[in-house]
Amino acid sequence: MQRIILITGGQRSGKSSYAQKLALSLTSNPVYLATSAVWDEEHRQRIERHKRDRGPEWTNIEELKDVQNVDVNDKVVVIDCITLWATNFFTETNGNVELSLSAITERFEAFTKQNATFIFVTNELGLGGTTTNDLQRKFNDLLGWVNQHIAQRADEMVLMVSGIPVYIK
Repeated sequence: MQRIILITGGQRSGKSSYAQKLALSLTSNPVYLATSAVWDEEHRQRIERHKRDRGPEWTNIEELKDVQNVDVNDKVVVIDCITLWATNFFTETNGNVELSLSAITERFEAFTKQNATFIFVTNELGLGGTTTNDLQRKFNDLLGWVNQHIAQRADEMVLMVSGIPVYIK
């Protein structure tokens, strides 16, 4: 049965840890779908550390954009994270919010047609102040709209606040 769970919150709020614990409570061998590009050596080392920390029970898949091509039928999958996934489109389109939003929502809809439990992790950027940086405002708009799109389709939604889950729906 298809199920969509959205976990949102600020940076270092405990989103990924919560998502991973939830996935492990639902299956003994979940899938971790990573959407981050490798920016530099420190980031590469961080990614490798995260893979080791998850352990052998996880199937790790890296897909920067085309998540709809990843077969997760009958699986529990953590998609970590929407913020980095959106960044990949935003960068490729040179900050074009409309093109990025269209590409992301199309792929999301195709991906979530599968019979799986989807646990999406994202950042809630809308709780901060408005930046004077035009590019950052555009990205905040994009991520806000992507998050709303997913939240509307989610069966469950959790806001993480300082490591504490607050159940929204």
